[in-house]
Amino acid sequence: MSEHPSGDELKARLNLETSRIHWHELQTYFARGQVVRVAPELDLLDVAVQLTADNKARFQHWMSQGQVGDVSPDLARDWYERNAHLWALVVAPWVLVQDCSGTSAH
Repeated sequence: MSEHPSGDELKARLNLETSRIHWHELQTYFARGQVVRVAPELDLLDVAVQLTADNKARFQHWMSQGQVGDVSPDLARDWYERNAHLWALVVAPWVLVQDCSGTSAH
């Protein structure tokens, strides 16, 4: 009936689009300012669903808590030096990334 998928349907579709990627492969997107860091304690798919829904209030909350935001130059350098292994999900024009390299608690 509705053209827009439910949250669960959208989450299932987005789950199929996640992949593991090394930081070196994301340099072009980082240079364009299109990479969004997602803290390990958040569910990457939940963040993607809220981004797709344009839930500004939720994003402002996450940003104020430091859970979602830009990749800082220091973090980018650290990820580059160790070619960090990340979970990634494209929600155009953004690339959501979450460190899964094993150096964090998650």
